[in-house]
Amino acid sequence: MNNKPKVAFICVHNSCRSQIAEALGKYLASDIFESYSAGTETKPKINQDAVRLVKDKYNIDMEKTQYSKLLEDIPLVDIVITMGCNVNCPNLPCKHKKDWGLEDPTGKSDEEFYKIIDKIHTNILNLAKRIKENNI
Repeated sequence: MNNKPKVAFICVHNSCRSQIAEALGKYLASDIFESYSAGTETKPKINQDAVRLVKDKYNIDMEKTQYSKLLEDIPLVDIVITMGCNVNCPNLPCKHKKDWGLEDPTGKSDEEFYKIIDKIHTNILNLAKRIKENNI
């Protein structure tokens, strides 16, 4: 596959789960797909707990490499992964769409954040495997 598929991780505010997914997508699977994140609204800063815990676990500084973006700020994508908005998930044209149904850990304990980070890590690896095997 010469052209890597573009994957967008989407949630409403693009400040926590989708940002973690973008960071881990770049970290774990940049050889398989391009990672983007966006939302229908933006926050002035990425969730500070997410920034701290991803930096602690992976040594990735999301504040240096990412910022909160709107849907129209990212290129056209092949795959859209929604995080589990529980309300009205943003819609983006794509060839394949999946909802990961992840709870927003904002305001919760580090332990809850790590559970979500670990789920995103596993989901990224599974997504990369499916793309590699052309099952997506």
